[in-house]
Formats: sequence, structure tokens, C-alpha cells
Amino acid sequence: MKTPELILLQLKTLGPHSAKMLAERLEITPMGIRQHLQSLEKRELVCYEETRTKVGRPTRYWSLTQQGHAQFANSHDRLAKTLLESAHELFGAEGIERLILAREEKLFRRYAEELAEEENPLGKLSRLVRLRQHDGYMAELLDHPQGKLLVENHCPIGVAANACSKLCNSELQLFHRLLGQGYQIERTAHAISGSRHCAYLIQTQEL
Repeated sequence: MKTPELILLQLKTLGPHSAKMLAERLEITPMGIRQHLQSLEKRELVCYEETRTKVGRPTRYWSLTQQGHAQFANSHDRLAKTLLESAHELFGAEGIERLILAREEKLFRRYAEELAEEENPLGKLSRLVRLRQHDGYMAELLDHPQGKLLVENHCPIGVAANACSKLCNSELQLFHRLLGQGYQIERTAHAISGSRHCAYLIQTQEL
């Protein structure tokens, strides 16, 4: 993967970074990183905000623009949106509901088969993260004072979800079905509401 692509990936998964932070993470000189950032800025893929400190110059924190985020979209996403729109035209709201439920059921069966191989809660969550990674969600599992945080840094159904919020409700319902009544699941960040990712706080007594 080329350096500009690595920079975009870092900003996508980890949020705003300074040139120094990117240089340390990618093991490239700060000057080299700045050159790449300037090139990406000209392509309108990144932008920055300056944060002032008591001493010295303001620090620029770089993040993805809307076009930058779009670099991670794919044709499957746009196809899903087109299919949803067509289904609504042909079959109405009820048809959309049935289509979303069918998708959820298919995912549930595939995920449940994998999770059944894990006996403890942490193992189940780790397996779920790997499944979501495989499906393009750039998922990771983080520690949280109240449990675990499932973070999805990319949403491969984001374009479709913007057109139909019931898809997002179905994602949350899927997690509830998979993990069962012993888990409390709360969506704490939502990409289509303006967050840079989706995040789910997962709590259970055994974590």
C-alpha cells in the first residue's frame, strides 16, 4: 500500500492526527508526511483544523473530508442503495421491511454458526469482530470502563443506510439476537448521524 493510501487509512480508522503523529506511526519523516498531506489536500481528500497551545505554533490536526471518506466506499454499497430504491418503488415499505429482515436473517445464521464455537463472552466478541472485519467494517474491540466497545471504523452499507435508516436498526437488532439476553448493547456513536464511526457499548457480568 502506498504512503498516501496509508495516511488515508490511518485517518479513517483512528481519526484526526497531526503530521508528527502520522510520521511516528508510519515511520516516515515529518517533512515527507507533510508533502503527502499537502498533495492529499489539493485533491480535497483531507483537511485540517488548528489547535492552539500556550507555547509555540498552533498544531494542525488532519482528518478526512467527505471525498476522503468516499475513497472507502465501494460499488456494492451503491448497488445496495439502488436496489433499496427499486424495491421501494416496486413493493413499497413492506417490501423494504422484508428485504432488510431477509438480510438480517442471512447474517444471523452465518454469524451464529461461528459464535457457537466460542464458550466465553470475550471469545464470542472477538469472533464477532473478526466476522465484521471480514465483511468490511474495519471493526475493533476496545476496553471500556463499563465493558467492551465494538467500534466499526467503516460502514460498507453506509450509502444505503443513509437512504434507509432501518438498515442501521437491523444491525443493532442483529447484535442483540447473536449475543442474547445476558448482554446489554447500546449504540454510542453513529456514522450517519455525523460520527466518524459506529460504536456499540457491550456489557455483561462475565466480561
